[in-house]
Amino acid sequence: MLSDEARERYSRHLLLPEIGVAGQEKIGAARVLVIGAGGLGAPASLYLAAAGIGTLGLIDHDHIDRSNLQRQVLFDTAAIGLGKADTARTRLLALNPGISVEAHSVELRAANALELIGPYDLVIDGSDRLATRYLVNDVCVLLRKPLVSAAIHRFEGQAMSYLPGRGPCYRCLFPKSEDGVVPNCAEAGVLGVLPGILGALQAAEALKIIVGIGTPLLGRLLTFDALAMSWHEFSFARRADCAVCGDHPSIKSPEDSVAAGLDNSSSAIGRLAPAQLQTFLQRAAIDGAAVTLVDVREPHEYAASHLQGAINVPLAQLPRRLADLPLHCNTVFICRSGGRSWAAAQLAASAGRGSLAHLEGGMLAWAAELDPAMVVAPLA
Repeated sequence: MLSDEARERYSRHLLLPEIGVAGQEKIGAARVLVIGAGGLGAPASLYLAAAGIGTLGLIDHDHIDRSNLQRQVLFDTAAIGLGKADTARTRLLALNPGISVEAHSVELRAANALELIGPYDLVIDGSDRLATRYLVNDVCVLLRKPLVSAAIHRFEGQAMSYLPGRGPCYRCLFPKSEDGVVPNCAEAGVLGVLPGILGALQAAEALKIIVGIGTPLLGRLLTFDALAMSWHEFSFARRADCAVCGDHPSIKSPEDSVAAGLDNSSSAIGRLAPAQLQTFLQRAAIDGAAVTLVDVREPHEYAASHLQGAINVPLAQLPRRLADLPLHCNTVFICRSGGRSWAAAQLAASAGRGSLAHLEGGMLAWAAELDPAMVVAPLA
C-alpha cells in the first residue's frame, strides 16, 4: 500500500496507466544491483532511486578521482578521494530516503559473484572491463537474473538486455574476447554526457522489465552515435553452442576471465589512427600483403565517400556475412566515428577471426586529419 507521501512523490508514475499503483508497488518491492558507480552506474542509479526502487545495491571498490567528475554525476569536488560506493549511497538516500541502498565496496570476482548478485532481482552492468562484463553475464544466466548491459566508447554507446529463457545473452553476441580489446575511458576518452544517455536507457529498461511493460532489448544490440545524434540496432540470436546459455553449456559456475573461456591466445584487435592506417596500407601495397577494408556503415554513407578498395557490409548484416570475408588476411573495419567498427571487430574476433583492427575515430577522423575535402555522410 502506497503512503500519502509516496503517492505524492511518484504521482507522475501513477498517472501512467501502464504503471499506476500496481506498477509502482512492483518498483518499490524490487531489488536492483548496479555494478559500477561510474559513468553508466551514476545516472542509472540516480534514476532508479528517484523512481522508488525498494532496494538498490551498488558494487564499486574504486575511489573518486578528479577526472571522474566530467561524467560521474553522483559525485562532486568535495568527494574526491572518498570511496565511490559509500559516497553514492549517501547521495542516493538524500535524493530518496524512502528506499534502501546497499553499498558493496568490493571488487566483483568469481569467488564472490554468486553471493553478491544472488539476493537481487535484476542487474545493471555499468562496468568498464570486459572480464567483469563476461562474469556478470555468466552469473546472471546461471542464477536466471535479468540483466541490462551497456558500454561506451568515445562518442558511441551500445546497450542490450537479457531475460532468462527469453533471449540470447551477451556471450551469444560476443562468445570470445579479451581485456584490452576495448579501451576504457582513461585510454580512449569519452564524451561526458554519453554515459548519461546510456545509463538513463539502462534505468528505463530496468523499470520496464520490473513493471512488465513495453518491449525490452532482447536479441537487439542498440547503438548510439552522439556525433550523428542517431540510433541504430541489429538483431542477434541465441547460440546453441553458447558456453553459458547454450544447449550444452561448458560454464557451470562463475569463473574469472582466463578460466571462463576467453580466447587470450587470439590476436588483440588493433586500434589504428588515420595516419597509422594510411602507412599500413602503403606498406601492404609495397609488400603485397593482403588487406581487406570493411566499411560497416549504411549504404548511403558508403556511397557518399569511402576509402579506396573498401567493401560495404553494414553492421546489421555482418553476423551472416562474416563467412564471405577473406579468412587469411588482415581485416580493418571502418565506420563513421569508430563505434560500429569497434563492435564489428569484436564480432569478427568472436567468430575466431584473427589479424583484426579498426579505424579509431572512423571516417570523421580520416577526413579531419588526412582528407579535409572528403564529405562524411550522416548516419540518417
